[in-house]
Amino acid sequence: MKRSRIVGTGHFVPEQVVTNDDLAKIIDTNNEWIVERTGIRERRWFTPGKDTVTSMSVEASKMALKRAGLSHKEIDLIVFATITPDYFVPGNGVLLQRELGMQGIGAIDIRNACSGFIYSLSVADQFIKTCMYKNILVVGAEIQSSALDKSDEGRSSAVIFADGAGAVVLSAVESEQPGILSTHLHADGDYAEELYLKDPGSSREIRLSPEIIDQPSFKMFMNGNTVFKHAVVRFREVILEALEFNQLKADDIDLLIPHQANLRISNFIQEKMGLPDHKVFNNIMYYGNTTAATIPIALSEAWEQGRIKEGDLICLAAFGSGFTWASALLRW
Repeated sequence: MKRSRIVGTGHFVPEQVVTNDDLAKIIDTNNEWIVERTGIRERRWFTPGKDTVTSMSVEASKMALKRAGLSHKEIDLIVFATITPDYFVPGNGVLLQRELGMQGIGAIDIRNACSGFIYSLSVADQFIKTCMYKNILVVGAEIQSSALDKSDEGRSSAVIFADGAGAVVLSAVESEQPGILSTHLHADGDYAEELYLKDPGSSREIRLSPEIIDQPSFKMFMNGNTVFKHAVVRFREVILEALEFNQLKADDIDLLIPHQANLRISNFIQEKMGLPDHKVFNNIMYYGNTTAATIPIALSEAWEQGRIKEGDLICLAAFGSGFTWASALLRW
């Protein structure tokens, strides 16, 4: 058995900065309202005709490969997490593969929304542990802004979601070396409709029509109160699960990188876990919620800023649509 280790991180965010004051010009909101409820002060939205999920993931992947000291020819598999692919079919994995010149290797697409990156990391981890592959590129990328309801009715979602991409290179190392210690995946479909986008769904007689486009089902629905109540419970549960599995305690964590869903959620979890500020990394203030991209973007930035050092115990945790939630514990 081998162990998988993150040997390179990378990220990319669009140039277009959208502040809370910018949103206040088109939606009945203000900076204070958004900051109080989400912690977000600004976010990045893509530029049509310039940015795509593929182009952003290419830049994030190139950065990760460079930092890993590997060429694109040394990658054996791509695992791509997104719920906003450039095409309905095929998935984004093959589009990234084409742009990076990795033709011939496998490409897996994961659709687990906010938990997508950790789910993808877990999938890649299993392939490396069983010695099927040596180097795997794991990506999370989203363009959410083009699907937002930028009206007063859609305010609760429009102020939160944003665009960006993050990537890591996972490589095989000996089992006694630092790397991923464990991953933990969960889901509860009873709450699928509490955070979802119903249409265009395949079970309609006519999948897409002007009538469907005008319906609320064509826009993101989020029951914010229900999501918050479940998130604060599941986040803590899945972090403790990872610690207990590895016979470790919260005090052992050097850095917790939670999915950047809402700063209030992150702060609540930090308080419940008894972690000081320097042991939790948040960047939602500047990037908003980029769904599957939040954790790899934050991981890349934390490494850049010197917040992650060799030997550190890093915990990743996410909660989102599905409901799905997950954690990963790794020794850097």
